[in-house]
Amino acid sequence: MTSPLSGFDYFNGIKNGTIEPPPMPKLFGIEIVEVEPGHILLTATPRPEHNNPMGITHGGYAAVLLDTCMGGAIHSALKPGQGVVTLEYKINFMRPMSPKTGLVRGEGRVLHTGRQAGMSEGRLFDSAGKLLAHGTTTCHIVETKA
Repeated sequence: MTSPLSGFDYFNGIKNGTIEPPPMPKLFGIEIVEVEPGHILLTATPRPEHNNPMGITHGGYAAVLLDTCMGGAIHSALKPGQGVVTLEYKINFMRPMSPKTGLVRGEGRVLHTGRQAGMSEGRLFDSAGKLLAHGTTTCHIVETKA
């Protein structure tokens, strides 16, 4: 049986609190602020437990945020019964993050979707609008099971 929801409806349900978010976004405190087909805006705040030994937020934290917003952008454009799995992604880090950074905004936008794959880009910004990181991804479009 496939999911009865489109990607847009799924993320809208998470945003509105009618659908439980998956474990990973909950673990990182990721909140969906806005969703449209092919676009998603989320926020999260780095905490001390996300730091590396140098006292700045581990690069994997940015990778999780970017993977979530880039994959989410593609997923939000899909029909019921479809989902995505990441095939690859690339990240460029512009500025370090730390708990002092405060709220981080992640924005994902679809570049292309086909029958079997989708591509998107994501950007992370601090509260002053400075670019922290940029990424691109390719995701495989799969049939989902309910």
